[in-house]
Amino acid sequence: MSTIILFNKPFGVICQFSRDGDKPTLKDFIKVPDVYPAGRLDTDSEGLLVLTDDGRWQARIADPKGRMQKSYWAQVEGEPADDRLATLRAGLDLGDFVTAPAAAERIPEPPGLWARNPPIRYRAHIPTAWLAITIAEGKNRQVRRMTAKIGHPTLRLIRARVGPWDLGDLAPGAWREAPFAPVQ
Repeated sequence: MSTIILFNKPFGVICQFSRDGDKPTLKDFIKVPDVYPAGRLDTDSEGLLVLTDDGRWQARIADPKGRMQKSYWAQVEGEPADDRLATLRAGLDLGDFVTAPAAAERIPEPPGLWARNPPIRYRAHIPTAWLAITIAEGKNRQVRRMTAKIGHPTLRLIRARVGPWDLGDLAPGAWREAPFAPVQ
């Protein structure tokens, strides 16, 4: 039987098991043998990381062509107007590729959100807003690049869902085994 692990990756953790400098890695949190991350989260991003020992699931989740939806909570600088969100929903040219249309909406701060260490930069005269963004491609730094392109840089990025799995109430640094469903 294959294994699926859901991990709430804290800020600053590198998405690999091997040591790279002095930053914490997955090895510091997950002691399950033979599981590997299905995709990555940047060191400065937080939230749901799926790990598995099943190569087919790993490829399906990680491959941008697999079109497995990934949902994020993005705290952005400023308050995006409706036309900016419409640009995300229509897809936009990031230079090296044009994004597929994304689901994008303003949301209140997610309930139960943990404090980030270190906290995001604070500017007294520049408001922030939270967005829920769902994409299917998952290319390198895609959500950060999308929000920057519409003039609202991402200050904090948390992945909340990957395909059928969500973050739920997992605390940062915690993990749980998830039900496994065979690759279709």
